[in-house]
Amino acid sequence: MFSIIGIVLVFAAVLCGFLLEKGPLVVLVQPSEILIIGGAALGTFIAGNPLHILQRTVSSLLRVLKGSKYSKERYLDSLKMMLQLFNKARKGGMVELESDIEEPEKSSVLSKYPEFLKDHHARDFVCDTMRMAITGGATPFDLDQMMELDMDVHHASASQPAIALATMADALPGMGIVAAVLGVVITMSALGGPPEEIGRKVAAALVGTFLGILLCYGVVGPLASVLTKLIDDEHAYYHVLRVVMLSYLKGMPPSVAVEVARRAVPEHVRPSFQEFEKASRHRESSAESTAA
Repeated sequence: MFSIIGIVLVFAAVLCGFLLEKGPLVVLVQPSEILIIGGAALGTFIAGNPLHILQRTVSSLLRVLKGSKYSKERYLDSLKMMLQLFNKARKGGMVELESDIEEPEKSSVLSKYPEFLKDHHARDFVCDTMRMAITGGATPFDLDQMMELDMDVHHASASQPAIALATMADALPGMGIVAAVLGVVITMSALGGPPEEIGRKVAAALVGTFLGILLCYGVVGPLASVLTKLIDDEHAYYHVLRVVMLSYLKGMPPSVAVEVARRAVPEHVRPSFQEFEKASRHRESSAESTAA
C-alpha cells in the first residue's frame, strides 16, 4: 500500500510543479508516445522472460500491494509453534513428531497455525527437514547444508520477478529516447509548415523522453526495489526457521533453541523476550482451557 502512495506522490509532485509553471496538462497527453513506450517496454519484458517468470511477476506485484506478511505476530506464532513441536519431541522422542510431519493439517500442533500451513514452501521447509531428522540418517551439519541449499534455490527463484522488473525499468529511458527520435523524425518532415504545428510535434517528442524517465525512476524501479525487500523479508523468515531447527537438532533445550532463533529475527519485527513469554503463556492457557 505504501508503494502505491509513494507512486501517487511522485505523479502529484511532478504534475503540480508543471502546473505551477503554467504548463498546460493537455500537452502531456500524447497517446502515440505512451503507445510506443508502453508497448515497446512490455514487448521487451515478454521477449526477455519465460512464461513462468511472467506469471510470477504478476503474482509478485499483488504481494507489493499487500505488503510484507512477516510481521512481529507471524514471528511470534512461528516461534511458539516450534517451541510446542520441540517440547512434544522432548517428551516422547523425535518419533513422536512423525504424524505431525507427515500430515501437518491433522497435527495437534501445526493445525493451530493456519497461516503457516497456507505457506506451502515454509511448511515443506520445516516438515522435510524434520522428516530427515526423524529418520536418523543425517547429522545436524548435513541438515544445515540441506536447508541452506533449499533457501538459496528458493531465494534465486523468488528474485527472478524483481530482476525482470529492474531490467524493464532500465529499458524505459531507452524506449523514451526511441519515442523522442521518432518524434524528431516527424518534426523534420513537417519543416516549412506552421510554427505552431512544429511546436506541437517537438513537444510530443520531448514528452516521450519525459515519460520514459518518469516511468523508470518513479514507477517500475521502485516496484522492483520494494519487491526485492519483500523477498529479503521472506529469506530472513526462513533463516529464523533454519536457526531454530538447527539449534534444537544440535542438542539445545527447546526454550534455548527458540531464544537463539528469536535473536535472529530482524530488529524491526523482533519480539522482546517478555513479549514471547507472554504470548507463549497465553497460548498454553488457551490450549488447556480448550482441552478442559
